Amino acid sequence: MTGLPLWAAVPVALLLVLAGIVTLVGSLGLLRLRSFRERMHAPTMGMTMGAFCVALAATVVASLLQHRPIFHEWLICLFLFMTAPVTAILLMQSARRRQRARPDESE
Repeated sequence: MTGLPLWAAVPVALLLVLAGIVTLVGSLGLLRLRSFRERMHAPTMGMTMGAFCVALAATVVASLLQHRPIFHEWLICLFLFMTAPVTAILLMQSARRRQRARPDESE
């Protein structure tokens, strides 16, 4: 059998389910929260934690199937971890400047 052993398949499946749940909660936070500032936090955290869980699962699967350590997924994860907060900061600064320019509009 060339597939994953059960002791590895179960944690990988749990990590992928956890990634889906975290991403779903982040998306629900985007829909449910009222103001723009509140809505910025949930999807950013959901994406970051979801990407971490998927990268960890992919690393385990690739390492077991190749019979050697594989870390390519962590380069993608590192890029996401660097760009997601920067994007959130830039969006928040833009919203703050827009609110200053038009103080009569509500969030």
